[in-house]
Amino acid sequence: MLRSPFFCLFIFILFLSCKEKTTVSIQPDSRKKEAHSLREKALNYLDDKKFNSAFYYFNKSKILFESIKDSSNITYNLVMMASIQQINGDYYGSKETLTEALPFVRKDYNYSASINNYFGIADKELSLYDDAASYYNEAIKEAKDTTSKQSPLNNIAVVYIKQKKYDQAITILKSILDSKILDDSELHKGKARVLDNLGYAYFKKGVNDKGLQLMNKSLELRKQIDDSYGSIESYLHLAEYFAETDRQKSNQYAQSAYAIATKFNSIDERLKALSLLISNDADTKYAQKYITLNDSIIKIRNNFKNKFAKIKYDSKKEKDENQKLRLEKAEDLVSLQKAEYQKFVLLIIFALLIPLVIVYRRYYLNKHRIEKIQTSYDTEKRISKKIHDELANDVFHAITFAETQPLATANTKENLLQKLDDIYARVRGISRENNDIDTGANYSATLKEMLSTYNSSTTNVIVNNIEKINWEAVDEIKKVTIYRVLQELMVNMKKHSQAPVVMVKFDSNAKALLIDYVDKGKGCTKEKIIKNGLQNMENRILTIKGTIIFDTEPDNGFRVKISTPK
Repeated sequence: MLRSPFFCLFIFILFLSCKEKTTVSIQPDSRKKEAHSLREKALNYLDDKKFNSAFYYFNKSKILFESIKDSSNITYNLVMMASIQQINGDYYGSKETLTEALPFVRKDYNYSASINNYFGIADKELSLYDDAASYYNEAIKEAKDTTSKQSPLNNIAVVYIKQKKYDQAITILKSILDSKILDDSELHKGKARVLDNLGYAYFKKGVNDKGLQLMNKSLELRKQIDDSYGSIESYLHLAEYFAETDRQKSNQYAQSAYAIATKFNSIDERLKALSLLISNDADTKYAQKYITLNDSIIKIRNNFKNKFAKIKYDSKKEKDENQKLRLEKAEDLVSLQKAEYQKFVLLIIFALLIPLVIVYRRYYLNKHRIEKIQTSYDTEKRISKKIHDELANDVFHAITFAETQPLATANTKENLLQKLDDIYARVRGISRENNDIDTGANYSATLKEMLSTYNSSTTNVIVNNIEKINWEAVDEIKKVTIYRVLQELMVNMKKHSQAPVVMVKFDSNAKALLIDYVDKGKGCTKEKIIKNGLQNMENRILTIKGTIIFDTEPDNGFRVKISTPK
């Protein structure tokens, strides 16, 4: 025995350890109280192992919760119905019930994890091992905490043992033990289960001594914590272990498993124990017991399957016939109330919208005016600084040169003309930096032309993939910002980096436009980045909700990564 259907209840309790949630009902009337009352009755019948009655009342409760659209409690009842079907061997029926619960789960990961775990149990019992492992993996993903993941992890290992993938099973089970999560005294049942399965995996792999040691350790732990039901599994594994080497001992373990399984009325474990006793030639009476018990359980389970299907069919028929008019009346009433509520809300929204629009319009116009004034001021300040920093000294030197040098000679005149030509080029550069930018269809060509103007005999500017960007999808403000930031980077390079090679690479993904700037210049310490005028670039990028990262070291070049949302 690797896992019994009776273990379903334990797993369900583990996964549903959260507080019960209830959605807002259409009519919080007596139907809600009646639904809860029916569910309590179902739980009482389940405790008494009266499965037909429990299933019937869970189904009745589910139908009432459907009438008030309480999705959480609908799911709870369906999962409990599926667990009852699994306990009674109706694995195909349980999968149908679990499938019925899926539309109500939504994003409730506690129920979703439980449902996937139950799907895994059903497929494991139907020998659909790959499907079972897939469902267990989904349960692990959706489990709310690390502790809740241990049960489906153990179940995957059990599936691997069934598939004779012993190494994979051992790896999983060892990882559970190594995590120490199950060392808590409240989780010792789980630890004993993992120890037993690990020992069984080693035994099946052929590592007998280690397997026996772990299975004995599990049995001792189960005895210490009085886990009588869990000990059935240990006895069955040990009976199988000694079947080839010590039949007497194997029979003793099998008889112990049979006795405890009979006490708990656990049919599958009784059959497994009898099967081992028969294979050991213990006594012919065991064969007769096996045949009688097996025939009985087949009849009982078939009977349960038919009754479960009939309960569902009759309930659906009753729901369709008796509740249709009441639901239609309730829906009409809700529609009327909803229409009245919508009218009231629309009136309030309209009353609030007019003054809000007026206030927003004034705010926007005022903000736009202030931004234009600030932009104009910043532009004037920048131009003034550039003229002072870049032109004033050159003009003064040209004047001094003209006053002190004999202009009659050709060489002196040529030098003066060259100085004036440099000053003119600088004036054009400053003008170009503050001109309006073409953000239309020619934007990429304009941007590339601006970058190319910084090519010189000492600097090679390389521009990659600029044409591959869909610039039409980028809004105008972002285009202007990108243009200005790259322009400032190039000016900064010309003034500080003295780079022989500069590369600007453009790229994009579904959400962002990406720009990489790299030069092979002098670089600087990161502390000097702000001093070099790069703070303005960062501010520009932040205004369009982008990011800019500077990376530089002395004598190791300068790198900038820019990312802006599309």
